[in-house]
Amino acid sequence: MKQLLFFLNLLFLSVVLVACGADEPAPAPTPVPAPTETPIRVVAMGDSLTEGLGVDPEQAYPAQLARKLEAEGHNVEVINAGISGETSSGALSRVDWLLSLDPDVVILATGGNDGLRGIDPAVTQENIDALVQRFEESGAVVVLAGMEMVQNMGEVYTSAFRAIYPDVAARHDVILIPFILEGVGGNPALNQPDFVHPTAAGYEVVVETIYPYVVEALGRVESGD
Repeated sequence: MKQLLFFLNLLFLSVVLVACGADEPAPAPTPVPAPTETPIRVVAMGDSLTEGLGVDPEQAYPAQLARKLEAEGHNVEVINAGISGETSSGALSRVDWLLSLDPDVVILATGGNDGLRGIDPAVTQENIDALVQRFEESGAVVVLAGMEMVQNMGEVYTSAFRAIYPDVAARHDVILIPFILEGVGGNPALNQPDFVHPTAAGYEVVVETIYPYVVEALGRVESGD
């Protein structure tokens, strides 16, 4: 009788061990989080048109551009590096600081204040050329924003000024926005009372103008061109 009980207990224990061990499914592996993709850093360098003089910072074109890019699925970080009143010489003097931001793309919109002050277009072109060269040497993709000058500066001056941007863009093979204020410049409905600086609505138009050029620049970054 004792032997029978012993064998019955042994059989029961064997069944329990099999049920709890060999047939038990292996635990699921702990999922490994996918690495977070680093956003493409876009730095907008320029004067008051970039800084957004007279409007809320969230309505200046860099902030509006960031929202549009993100809404379209682009992983970006847009930095507003505009300084009101800055000339191209001033921009060149702080190029090292801007490069310390390690930009992937630079939107360069400078020279407007040079024109308003009557600075020799040859000087402005030399500065912008030097800026573009420094950015390219750093590996950043440059989007150069073209400017127009007010007509009261005279036809000779305005023509020479206008030619700066396509000349520099062609020399360095960078992306050129023909005129950053296309559809905005000279339109009272889209400008503040000074007729120089866009309103928030004006900056919406600016963003629509520059958007395809910035997307092209992002494509160059992503492809390594």
